[in-house]
Amino acid sequence: MIKLTECPRDAMQGIKDFIPTELKADYINSLLKVGFDTIDFGSFVSPKAIPQMQDTPEVLKRLDLTSTKSKLLAIIANTRGAEDAVQHDEIHYLGFPFSISETFQQRNTNSSISESLKRVEEIQTLCSKKNKTLLVYLSMAFGNPYNDEWSSEIVIKWANQLHKLGIREIALADTTGVSDKENIHYLFNRLIPEFKDVEFIAHLHSRKENSSEKINAAFESGCKRFDSAIHGFGGCPMAKDDLTGNIATQDVLSYFESKAIDLNLNKDALFTSMEKSWEIFNHYH
Repeated sequence: MIKLTECPRDAMQGIKDFIPTELKADYINSLLKVGFDTIDFGSFVSPKAIPQMQDTPEVLKRLDLTSTKSKLLAIIANTRGAEDAVQHDEIHYLGFPFSISETFQQRNTNSSISESLKRVEEIQTLCSKKNKTLLVYLSMAFGNPYNDEWSSEIVIKWANQLHKLGIREIALADTTGVSDKENIHYLFNRLIPEFKDVEFIAHLHSRKENSSEKINAAFESGCKRFDSAIHGFGGCPMAKDDLTGNIATQDVLSYFESKAIDLNLNKDALFTSMEKSWEIFNHYH
């Protein structure tokens, strides 16, 4: 079974104009009707770091979860944020960005890699007590533009460290769009057989012309779970000013249609969501 995570949080977080809470909630409510496995809807991080997500608790109050099968995911960057997030019964996943780049980890979470590993351990303990699932994004998994040491073996080493802490859902995150079909194929082919009890996720950023080959490389290497954003909006604002957008949801859907794989999505609800997305992304920058 293919699982799709729609990422409005990732799409909106880098927009400088504040998007009204009601508009965010209306858009996410439309996505909840589509049938995605998970909605990455918000984050519990410092409003100084990501001001766009400062209203996540208010957005959550406005979500209609009465008739959706989608699970909610919130990003956290430290134990304090995790403590806030786990108070909400509606949230299933906490997502922690763990970079194998020392430079980017400091830039993204204001902590070193070793400090972040300790945070993962603390948050995993908290999630276990509160019946939440911790999903870790292994960011810079496909390359490092900051001149820190990078290799596939380093990625595998950190995946092993996370596995030892009990993490069973790991996203290989591109972050800056440097992945290609070769390194995607290599990493998923190495990791999936080695860690059979881990669900690996493809969180890829790409320019439009390369997205299909990246999706194909992950799928053909055994990946069954994909993150994407409608129209390919978004990118990590902590990475650089010239953002490389998310893989577009439409590209993921087209790929699996070409494979005659039915994702069981409500196409009318999806069309409505795509129309609503322009109310945000045409007016806020």
